[in-house]
Amino acid sequence: MTTNSDRYTHGHHASVVGQHARRTAEVEAAFLLPHLRPGMRLLDVGCGPGTITAGLARAVAPGETVGIDVVPEVLDQARAATAGTPNLRFEEGSVYALAYPDASFDVCFAHQVLQHLTRPVEAAREMRRILRPDGLAAVRDADYATMTATPHTPEIERWRALYHAVAKRNGAEADAGRRLPGWLEDAGFHDVSVSATTVLFHERSAVENWGLSWAERVTHSALATQAVEYGLATAADLEAIAEGWRRWAHSPQALFFYVNIEAIGRA
Repeated sequence: MTTNSDRYTHGHHASVVGQHARRTAEVEAAFLLPHLRPGMRLLDVGCGPGTITAGLARAVAPGETVGIDVVPEVLDQARAATAGTPNLRFEEGSVYALAYPDASFDVCFAHQVLQHLTRPVEAAREMRRILRPDGLAAVRDADYATMTATPHTPEIERWRALYHAVAKRNGAEADAGRRLPGWLEDAGFHDVSVSATTVLFHERSAVENWGLSWAERVTHSALATQAVEYGLATAADLEAIAEGWRRWAHSPQALFFYVNIEAIGRA
């Protein structure tokens, strides 16, 4: 989730939102779930299609969960997918200017959000503002420098370098995971705890989904548009990268992994 002044590297092409809709609280928020209790009020910043948000709502029910994002169409998808969840609602909003009073939530969650922001510490300060004393901010972001494919594929190496270059032009941080503890501390949080999890694709269906998704994203999503606009790649370059992803996805020995960093801070 970004504001109008921030440019989202991924964009909201169906290939992107479809991947986001595969996420669950049980996996992506596993580091937070042990801290949640029934009756807590929770804000999910940059909720996307709402699949994680729904799991968080179940964890704090009957407490209220609110998911916010800046894209109305994605919020509509989230509402449709979670209809009938009484303690969950979705609203349009920016993390830089949360439309809620001071000290009005117990938990603020942001998954793969801070990496896309030009002002992550400012966003974290706004998250702290809406938290009650001793409330929790829980953030999780990938570290793109750790993204590794086997067999070695030059096109995927080129993809990773290109992604870093586009994110940098957008004022974002592709390797945000390693920055999360410092960002929370700079925003005034204390007792910051840090953990890490590895995402691994090795089963055939997961490998094909991941590789073919990136083949589509690198040619059709906002990443592709921005790479060409910034003069970092041509359409032919992007198609070559996509073909590399396709070949990798069909390799019988294909494996891909990367690291997510998680941080929890107290307001």
